[in-house]
Amino acid sequence: MNKCSILAAAIFALFGFAVPAAADPCEGPLPKQLGATFTGTIRYVGDGDSLCIGRTERPEEWIEVRLADFNAPELHDPAGEAAKQTLTRIAFGRSVLCRTERGRSGRVISFDRVIARCQIDGRSLGDAMRAAGVAEGGH
Repeated sequence: MNKCSILAAAIFALFGFAVPAAADPCEGPLPKQLGATFTGTIRYVGDGDSLCIGRTERPEEWIEVRLADFNAPELHDPAGEAAKQTLTRIAFGRSVLCRTERGRSGRVISFDRVIARCQIDGRSLGDAMRAAGVAEGGH
């Protein structure tokens, strides 16, 4: 084990919070009904419009969300990493309320994520991303 791995493990053990994972850790069941609401803490940010929400620190309970009201640049696009960093700064570790919506396909589920409009303190994350200057432009 290298020094960084030992340090990360020590921080996790000491403070009890998760070290960011390299792969998407969301494994919870997705709400499948249009208009379903759910709450939790933002536990993981995958990119500028995808995140995981959970009431506990257990990834098998985290719901993976694709924001309904913001279309961030993809991570491989020039502005993609900056969009992810902005969403992380705005939302990571905060309490959120989400309501499922239909995506462009007309479905509530897109790939392995639920499509939802999420709010922190009554303000949508999409509006917060635009206010932070993040331009839309994903696929």
